[in-house]
Amino acid sequence: MTAQEAFDAASKGGFNDLETVLALCRKHGGYCVIGGLAVNTYVRPVFTMDADIVIATDKLPLMRADLLAAGFALHEEEWSLNAQRQDSELRIQFTKDPRYQPFLAAAIPAKVLGCEALVASLRDLVTGKLLAWSDPKRRLSKRKKDEADLIRLAEDHPEVRALLPDELRRQL
Repeated sequence: MTAQEAFDAASKGGFNDLETVLALCRKHGGYCVIGGLAVNTYVRPVFTMDADIVIATDKLPLMRADLLAAGFALHEEEWSLNAQRQDSELRIQFTKDPRYQPFLAAAIPAKVLGCEALVASLRDLVTGKLLAWSDPKRRLSKRKKDEADLIRLAEDHPEVRALLPDELRRQL
């Protein structure tokens, strides 16, 4: 069984959903994958059921319309547009946080579960993970996952250690 087949089985069709969303992102341009799926392109992968994406702010209304046309249910939050197909376990989140918009300029091509995609640069990915890790409004379990992702990145890419706060560097 391939990684894509395993992911698709566990996520109940999530691989196809991811392919669809990435195709829509390519159609509109100005996007990059962030979060756990992006981390997985830099280090040994771990399982995640979230696809976190930054898209150019002016493209979000077009993406919203395309997602609805493709059969995704949408849920709007203050800081994200969330999309999910019925019966699928894959949760897709388009961040509205303006702090992530600069990530688009340095996005690099990579394979995300075998799909061609643009992902945040290593430096931007660390910056985004630090934003999430340091947000006291996030659930502790989410912040601990962000912490583990930062540590995994620093273990495999020592050049990012200088970007980490002392609290995390001491753990390495």
